[in-house]
Amino acid sequence: MEAKRRIRVLIAKPDLDGHDRGAKIIALVLRDAGMEVTYTGLHQSIDQIVHTAIQESVDVIGLSIMTGAHLSISRRLISRLKQEEMEDVKVVVGGVIPKQDINLLKEIGIAAVFPGGTPFSEITGSIQSLVNGG
Repeated sequence: MEAKRRIRVLIAKPDLDGHDRGAKIIALVLRDAGMEVTYTGLHQSIDQIVHTAIQESVDVIGLSIMTGAHLSISRRLISRLKQEEMEDVKVVVGGVIPKQDINLLKEIGIAAVFPGGTPFSEITGSIQSLVNGG
C-alpha cells in the first residue's frame, strides 16, 4: 500500500501585519492534522512568500491577514504566482475578512476564505479537499 504524500502548507504573514497568534495556532492545527507546515514569520513581502513557496514545494499558501489589506495582498500574490507559473498552488486567506469581501477574494483566485472564528475542522477539511480533490 502506497503512503499518501503529506500536504505541504506555507503559512504567511504578509507586509506590515504584526499579529501572528492566529497564524501560529493554525500552523499547529494543520501540523496536528498531518500536514507539513512552514511558517514564514512576520512582515513577509509577496516576493519572499513566493520564494519560500518555491523552495518548500508547497501545495497551499495560507495568508493570515489582520490589517484589512486582504484584497490588494491577494491580488499581488495571485499575480506573482501566475508570473512564476505556479497556478497549481492553492491560496487560502484567513483573518479579519468581512463577509462582503469573500466573493471578491474568490473572483481574484483565492481557493478558500476563513474569517475569524472558522472551526479548525473546517479549515483542515477544506485544505485536504483542495489538495486531494475530494
